[in-house]
Amino acid sequence: MTIEEPAFQVISRDGKIEIRQFAPFIVAQTFVDGDMDSAGNQAFRRIADFIFGNNQAPGGDTSNKIAMTAPVTMEPQSSKIAMTAPVTMEPSEASASMKTANKWRVHFVMPKQYTMLNIPKPKNKAVELAEVPEKYFAVLTYSGFNTLNRVQEKTNELMEWLKEKSITPKGTPQLSRYDPPWTLPMWRRNEIMIEISAPAAN
Repeated sequence: MTIEEPAFQVISRDGKIEIRQFAPFIVAQTFVDGDMDSAGNQAFRRIADFIFGNNQAPGGDTSNKIAMTAPVTMEPQSSKIAMTAPVTMEPSEASASMKTANKWRVHFVMPKQYTMLNIPKPKNKAVELAEVPEKYFAVLTYSGFNTLNRVQEKTNELMEWLKEKSITPKGTPQLSRYDPPWTLPMWRRNEIMIEISAPAAN
């Protein structure tokens, strides 16, 4: 099954770490309390509820249809939105570590066919839409399960790399997961992402 991902350009690569330039995109996001696992599960259900139909098409057009992978489904009073990857979560307080955070912002990137004018609106007030401008991220990719210790270990690894390269982070670390929970550990794609300033031109 092909899943749409955010558009980006790789600016540079150093082993498993990349500097990426992301094109602007729209996210559906929500804020939840709890540890990484419980917050992620709660937020996933909340946003999945939105993309699977708990929304209102612009103008109240109940015949609006948005293609998914398969099948294409029409639902009265709502519109389905294609699933994308990754599901990203980050601590909502800059001082919180991935291991100790207890409040999270979780977002899904919306398919690129949407603008803020034509995307269906969430009926659940806990889910909101936001436009994200072009940004640069340092990204560390790894496989396996995301235990609290492993996520913090990979976050520390990326932070140390940024320090060695004299690159100052602009935001808090983000954990991006690309695969459904039944994916075998060795095939899982996970990423720690940290926003940075635009790299200087060579």
